[in-house]
Amino acid sequence: MPAEPLSPAEIARRLESLPGWALEGDDRITRTFRLPSHVAAAALTVHIAAIQDELNHHSDLTLGYNTVALSVHTHDAGGAVTEKDFALAARVAAAAPAHGTE
Repeated sequence: MPAEPLSPAEIARRLESLPGWALEGDDRITRTFRLPSHVAAAALTVHIAAIQDELNHHSDLTLGYNTVALSVHTHDAGGAVTEKDFALAARVAAAAPAHGTE
């Protein structure tokens, strides 16, 4: 069963508990993490990939020199933001400090 899109008000409410995350347009939540080195950024990228596989929910994930950027939405909900996106964002937010995110 496809995930149900969240309302704009629900998205805004949930973003309040995820510092650094933002709504981009009206169809995805995003966050860029800055890390102390390229190796730390690569390690966070691998950690995020493992979380995505565990949740069976994958984001657009971009590795920069010392940054990792995520753009998350739910394809089977027509590209809308759903509970799945917030579950992934919360897991990533919890994992990121162990990699030295700023």
